[in-house]
Amino acid sequence: MKAIIPVAGAGTKLRPHTYTQPKALIPIAGKTILSFIVDQLHEAGINEFVFIVGYLGEKIQEYVHQEYPHLTTHFVYQNERQGTGHAIELTKDIINNDEVFITLGDTICEFDIKEVIESECSMLGIKKVDDPRNFGVASINDEGFIEQVIEKPAIPKSNMALVGLYKIKESHVLFECLHHIFSQDIKTQGDYSLTDALDCMINRGIKFKSFKVKNWFDCGKKETLLESNAIILKKYGGNIQTDHQFNNTIIIPPVSIASGCEINNSIIGPYVTIGNNTKIDESIVKNCIIGNFTTLNEVVLDNSLIGSDACVKGLSRKLNIGDNTELDFG
Repeated sequence: MKAIIPVAGAGTKLRPHTYTQPKALIPIAGKTILSFIVDQLHEAGINEFVFIVGYLGEKIQEYVHQEYPHLTTHFVYQNERQGTGHAIELTKDIINNDEVFITLGDTICEFDIKEVIESECSMLGIKKVDDPRNFGVASINDEGFIEQVIEKPAIPKSNMALVGLYKIKESHVLFECLHHIFSQDIKTQGDYSLTDALDCMINRGIKFKSFKVKNWFDCGKKETLLESNAIILKKYGGNIQTDHQFNNTIIIPPVSIASGCEINNSIIGPYVTIGNNTKIDESIVKNCIIGNFTTLNEVVLDNSLIGSDACVKGLSRKLNIGDNTELDFG
């Protein structure tokens, strides 16, 4: 089985961070989004990966080669972004009719991956959502098999959304259906959709069983990224590297602090992820993600996302305040 991970998106909802960093390499709970995904698949026995890259794709390639030299990896460039169907079609020659596991590169999911991979049939991951109109939507029969999938329907037939996890045994039929939607110019909201190709496969007799995703961590925008960071830290605990200098500092777990950090006279946590070689002085930081080689001095940060090589300095004040005094520095 080969894994396909599309990571060609520009990550516009996470700007300005994604002007210089691919969304998949944004840090969360001490790892990158991409490393959560790759580690999960590799631990389940997948050793060959196909990454569909585009915007800042060279950084993805450099990261994978550095962190995963033991894996067999391929990189396919999607120069024109025409949808997930178009992205997957680019991998046809590499897949060569093997089974595939497709997972989108900006979402971390918890599910029984061993059960899915060892299943005798193709499977699609689903989760109940309040408003399914922005997702692929699955209609499921009483036996758990999927009868139809529709991409972003105006009037959904169910609230069971596809979450971007696809285990496909019959990859040759997938590529036949992708060719069909291209030749017939079948688009959804201007893009060639993988969901449309999957529905074509169902119509051609391929059986898809649904599997439920326990947790689904959305990393697509700042608010949900910080929320996912907090949930994962709370669930699995933090990780503080031993290579650091902490002086007169209070750590409120869970936090993740990478190596080479220097923190003085500060309060850190809870729910904070700090990258390598960051220096923090006289600050209070909670519910934040801080990048590598960043400097924080005399600041109070909450619910903040700070990139790498950044410098944030506060305003130092000396006060001698008497009784019945009100100050507003707003």
